[in-house]
Amino acid sequence: MRRPGKQQARRAAPADLSVRLSAQVTLAARANGHLAACFDGHSIDLGKFSAGAAARARKLAEGLPLASLTSAARGTDDEMVDLVRRLAGHGLLEYHLERARAGAAEVVIEPQMPDYWPRMSRLGDDDVVVLSRFAYLRRRGNDMVLESPRAGALFRIRNPDLAALLATLATPQRVKRLGWREGFPGVELLALLLDCQILFKVDAARGSGLRADEGDDDFVLWDFHDLLFHARSTQGRHANPTGGVYAYAGVIPAPPALRPRWPGRKIDLRKLTGAPSQPSLPAAKLLRDRHSTRVFDQQRPITLAELARLLDATARVHSKWTSSAGDGGPPVSYAVRPYPSGGASYELELYLAVDRCEGLPGGFYHYDAGAHALAPIAVRPHDLQALLRGAEFAMDAPAPPQILITIAARFGRVSWKYSSIAYALILKDVGVVLQTLYLMATDMELGACAIGTADIDLFAKMTGIAFHVEGPVGQLALGRGARGEASD
Repeated sequence: MRRPGKQQARRAAPADLSVRLSAQVTLAARANGHLAACFDGHSIDLGKFSAGAAARARKLAEGLPLASLTSAARGTDDEMVDLVRRLAGHGLLEYHLERARAGAAEVVIEPQMPDYWPRMSRLGDDDVVVLSRFAYLRRRGNDMVLESPRAGALFRIRNPDLAALLATLATPQRVKRLGWREGFPGVELLALLLDCQILFKVDAARGSGLRADEGDDDFVLWDFHDLLFHARSTQGRHANPTGGVYAYAGVIPAPPALRPRWPGRKIDLRKLTGAPSQPSLPAAKLLRDRHSTRVFDQQRPITLAELARLLDATARVHSKWTSSAGDGGPPVSYAVRPYPSGGASYELELYLAVDRCEGLPGGFYHYDAGAHALAPIAVRPHDLQALLRGAEFAMDAPAPPQILITIAARFGRVSWKYSSIAYALILKDVGVVLQTLYLMATDMELGACAIGTADIDLFAKMTGIAFHVEGPVGQLALGRGARGEASD
């Protein structure tokens, strides 16, 4: 018997996970027997399903137990499993975690990557877990969301008590002790967070839960704000709108092209610049002639010889040397290229997706700047086409570029030395490389167009390199411009 007046803690009841359509998505049955997912004026064909499956699919609006859609479940509806998997592949589902007594979902899981599927990592009572240093809780509209640039999903926290519980995970906690806390949501939430790398396990004897305990050495080199910026300012690891969507067109007027002039007497420089009839400096002429080309001559593709000349002038290693880091620090190797780079890091690598190039088979290549050579990388044709089509869409062009150059960064090359400004330095280097490629293309009478985003998850799949080790930070379309093409 327990002593009078002392309340006995109760272990949290198990939580149930259900799957349902995202709030903005509806399913429509077509006359040809196909189902389509409709949202924001768009629709995605999901394939042909029986009339019975189409009727059962309406239950997804209210939610279905996820356990009923696994291959191990008794009486599994294969058509529903297929439909749910297709919807998940397009990122059109969300998952609700609730306890029987709660009556409503305490946590809603929103996929941020199209192939996300909730999995519960194994957790024992004696395991010790702690929040990742990349995890953060923030307000979004009227919700609190728990996110991480490492995670394939975000967690919408609907129970305020959970936010307080999450705060305790700033220090390592044993699962068994958490289980007896008032308001504990169940080990299922911890297992889902662990799968998303929002939590990680700590060795109870040796680990402290600090930077060196989380992931591999490449994660050690990342600051929180840099990894978040990289993951959220590119495509592939979040579900936010990306690109020129004019999000504030109906909210505030567009800022002017030129800022309002400062008051006071001005010093006119025009009379010092030279008469228009005077010949321009070669570099000044290149700068003025530079423009973006979005339409390429499909009958006259760029040649391998032209590509070799452009890469030689813009990216080839000129010299190498070794020096010590700081005062008597460890040796650091350097390899200088034609453009300036922060701290002589030269962390940028060029990858070429080739659609049309005379003398070079279509495919995916890495430019070896030290050997001045192209190394082919075996990729799935579907992924190569997705990369090229993404560039076509970004440029609003009628066809893919002849060559798409992806500028990737070896992030640790910069962050090993620089704190707080590593990613900012990398983006400055990208701007320098883009201008260098633009000017050389202009001098060679080729066409080029910088592209403002890239899919970091697609690049990781094509190269087999983890997104935090080496990843896209810029792209440039390259080829022979079509005659009479409008430019900017």
